Amino acid sequence: MCLAIPALLVEKREHDQAVVDLGGIRKPISIALVPEANVGDYVIVHVGHAIGVLDPEEAQKTLAMFAEMQSQTAEVQP
Repeated sequence: MCLAIPALLVEKREHDQAVVDLGGIRKPISIALVPEANVGDYVIVHVGHAIGVLDPEEAQKTLAMFAEMQSQTAEVQP
């Protein structure tokens, strides 16, 4: 199963590299597939690569859904 996660682009670097914020964790990624992405945009990250730019509202909805699933999982575990 593959999962792509919305992340906030917080820094652009040279050579199609960037840094994203994933729920407080900063991670370097490649933006070679979405060179139009800018700081402040949400990008979809899959295996260290941004594969698309996402509408901010959609990103927030998706992140809220992940947070809800995480809280439900935490309630179930002993």
